[in-house]
Amino acid sequence: MTNWRAVVVGFVVTTVIGIVGLAIPGLGQLTAGLVGGFVAGYMARGGLASGFWHGLLAGALGGLIGGLLIWVAVSLLGLALGPVGGAVGTAAGAGIFVVAVVVALVMALESAIAGAVGAALST
Repeated sequence: MTNWRAVVVGFVVTTVIGIVGLAIPGLGQLTAGLVGGFVAGYMARGGLASGFWHGLLAGALGGLIGGLLIWVAVSLLGLALGPVGGAVGTAAGAGIFVVAVVVALVMALESAIAGAVGAALST
C-alpha cells in the first residue's frame, strides 16, 4: 500500500532543495532527487521494494506536475492566438507533456534508488 504522506513529504523536500539548488551552485537537482527519495523511502519503511516505490513516486510527481503546468501554459498561449493557434498550442503542449513525463520517470530512478536506501536504513 502506498504511503501518500511519505510521497508528498519526499516531493516537497525535492521541490524545496531543487529551488535552493538553482540558486546555490553545486547543490543541483541531483541532490534534490536523492534527498527527496531518501526521505520518502525512510518515512514509508517496509523494505527495499517499498522504499524504491515511494522514492519513485516522490521523484516523478514533480516532473508530472511540471509537465502538466507547461502543457496548460502553452495551450493557453496558443488559445490567445485564435482557434488555429489554440489547436497548435494544445498539440505542442501535449508533445511537451509527453516528453516531460518520460524525463520525469527517468530522473525519478535516482529518487527510487535513494528511497530503497532510506527504507533499508529505517528498519
